[in-house]
Amino acid sequence: MPVAIITGASRGLGRALATGLAGAGWQLVVDGRDAATLAEVGATTAVPGDVTDPAHRADLIAAANWLGGVNLLVNNAGILGPSPQPALADYPLTALRDVYEVNVFAPLALAQLALGAGVGTIVNVTSDAAIEPYPGWGGYGSAKAAIEQVSRVLAAEQPRVRVWAVDPGDLRTRMHQEAFPGEDITDRPLPETVVPAFLRLLADRPESGRIRLADLLVTR
Repeated sequence: MPVAIITGASRGLGRALATGLAGAGWQLVVDGRDAATLAEVGATTAVPGDVTDPAHRADLIAAANWLGGVNLLVNNAGILGPSPQPALADYPLTALRDVYEVNVFAPLALAQLALGAGVGTIVNVTSDAAIEPYPGWGGYGSAKAAIEQVSRVLAAEQPRVRVWAVDPGDLRTRMHQEAFPGEDITDRPLPETVVPAFLRLLADRPESGRIRLADLLVTR
């Protein structure tokens, strides 16, 4: 049975992907900061903790190795930053550093460990805010743009590894609600709706690059 590490799996997209992969026969190592919520995921191995902690990242790799080795790393954990999101002219730099620490540095650090453990596929979850200049999204969007460039360079440097920057689209998650405080986001689809597209991605294994899950939901 293949082994996947999924970060930020206690809720939202990470939880939906964990459920989908488990149903497809994967063994899972999942993480999240809320141990009680993470335990509800029902994964093979739950390792609560913070992805910015080097010891926690090492624990994730060790747990995957215990199961037989990491085949897939899904860097899904992320933070939005201040809510409501400030304009870049007013963005607190200490908060921006936190956004980059979680959304850029931690995924790269975990990818480095996973590459050392022989990982075959790395997924860095991104957003259309990485490529569109939405006002108010400068912090989160620039961090996602950075992880997309990290993904491209990793792919060029590691030709035997699939490295995908995966854009799941706008979903009905807590983070998305934080991005639009006080607004009704029930028109956004639930995270579970993109799981079939993610499983198709793993089955088809296209070349490394930027992947929009919405494109994979289109019937052939």
